[in-house]
Amino acid sequence: LPAASYAALGPTTLSVALARLNGSKQQSGDNLVCHSRDGGILAGSCLYVGLPPEKPVNITCWSKNMKDLTCKWAPGTEGETFLHTNYTLKYKLRWYGRDNTCQEYHTAGPYSCHIPKDLALFTPYEIWVEASNRLGVAVSDVVMLDILDVVTTDPPSDVHVSRVGDLEDQLSVRWSSPPALKDFLFQAKYQIQYRVEDSSEWKVVDDVGNQTSCRLAGLRPGTVYFVQVRCNPFGIYGSKKAGIWSDWSNPTAASTPRSERAAGGCDPKAGEQNTTLRRELKQFFGWVKKHAYGCSNLGIKLYDQWRVRLQKSHKTRNQV
Repeated sequence: LPAASYAALGPTTLSVALARLNGSKQQSGDNLVCHSRDGGILAGSCLYVGLPPEKPVNITCWSKNMKDLTCKWAPGTEGETFLHTNYTLKYKLRWYGRDNTCQEYHTAGPYSCHIPKDLALFTPYEIWVEASNRLGVAVSDVVMLDILDVVTTDPPSDVHVSRVGDLEDQLSVRWSSPPALKDFLFQAKYQIQYRVEDSSEWKVVDDVGNQTSCRLAGLRPGTVYFVQVRCNPFGIYGSKKAGIWSDWSNPTAASTPRSERAAGGCDPKAGEQNTTLRRELKQFFGWVKKHAYGCSNLGIKLYDQWRVRLQKSHKTRNQV
């Protein structure tokens, strides 16, 4: 070090100023050694170079069975302190009770903690996270929540996707309600997302409601589709909150039948029929998107009636 960086405070004491140091690369710190003029070691110390912790942010919590609670958070905008930093999640009942400390860390990632039991319902909790290292302590903002408002479930089980007879543009989707909450008083709403095999873009069906089946309409004939379902419990014991969406179920695949009309290339009337069909489909396409998309039973029923009428119309033309 240059002589200007330190000063003698006494026969055995020096003051050293170190600037622009890189953060410690190891948790045990770095060595700081003082040498004599002839190279001998006079003294040494362990030096920790880092930053004080920032206030943890983005605390989110959820409960899988109304008896437990899992929370995650982010370590702040900078994140890296270059020092070993402890994170402690604490919670207490809002109006009374003592502070409690979560014990099961890293259950849902590096910044998470799981409270497995002994939680009260119908009473809000105050939850916060404390971060501490050798250079200081930082405390997050307090989050208030009721367990009933943050309930989620496992994804729906037994998801089955199958053809609807010979209809080349529809698939039937059926599933079972998540088993964990069958004994509790709650309602559930579902979402479906699906995509074709050669695409990464999912289409989401929002209007499934609380039924456990759905017919997807307006699909491409002879195409493999992947389908997933997820669940959102709401209204648990009268809770007014929306609930938390579960993870998506594992993808389930099925294919629509191939279109029989595609093989009619030798029919001399095929060109005329295809032109008529395209015109009818174009007229009806807007209606299909509005009413037959998703799981609307009325829309599907009317769509099926239109298909029957269209098929009869084509049979009449063929007989002529």
